[in-house]
Amino acid sequence: MAAEARERQELEDAMRKGIAADEFEVHYQTIVDLEKGTCCGVEALVRWRHPQRGLILPDAFIALAEESGSIVPLGEWVLRKACAEAVRWPSHLTLAVNLSPVQIAHGDLPELLTSILGETGLPPARLELEITETVLVEKNENNLAVLHALKDMGVSIVLDDFGIGYSSMRYLQIFPFDKMKIDKSFIQSMATDADSAAIVCAVAALGRSLGVDTTAEGVETAEQLTLLRGAGCRLAQGYLFSHPVPAGELTFGPPKALRKVTRAA
Repeated sequence: MAAEARERQELEDAMRKGIAADEFEVHYQTIVDLEKGTCCGVEALVRWRHPQRGLILPDAFIALAEESGSIVPLGEWVLRKACAEAVRWPSHLTLAVNLSPVQIAHGDLPELLTSILGETGLPPARLELEITETVLVEKNENNLAVLHALKDMGVSIVLDDFGIGYSSMRYLQIFPFDKMKIDKSFIQSMATDADSAAIVCAVAALGRSLGVDTTAEGVETAEQLTLLRGAGCRLAQGYLFSHPVPAGELTFGPPKALRKVTRAA
């Protein structure tokens, strides 16, 4: 236990130094419109280029960043970096950025975002902020006020990982989300599990009834893509279309996977 605590403290210290030393990077994964067969958006995903450990994925440090409070400066950096890069992309593309509950609870997020959008010139309508249901647990009034302030700015609010929480349906009544993202666990098992396929179809139908777009996360196979189209899911992202890459390696043309499936049909 002492060794684990020491390693945790060392990682926390290294993270703080890494933020100051510009060791973090933003990679991007495209989001595709299955109906139009085009790229319609991009999600920003943070990476840590550690000088000794190499490239570290967020699963290894985000939880610690939230617990230590480092997620506040790191999240601000990601927002500013991603907005500055997205403003140079084709104007029809949206930018999705994940928000931690810690960032929302910090209190000054609307003011910070106003400043960042003003500095970078990115229109609010092109920005999507993704949150998990943790933000809305126990109907936290302060968090709700922040979300409404962000939405009033013209920014879209997206409910991430929909379907895995204990009360996801309730959250659709608490806040008027612009989009829902179906958790990848359902997408990746829908070809072999009838219950997962039924859930995906039900969520897509629910989205249409509410006038809310649904995005399928973690799409990796052509079979999953075919099932998603059959389910009426309009948006998708995953390794089938693109891996997360630095901004300089992004391409915005029609994904090859969609062209192949269209020809096969």
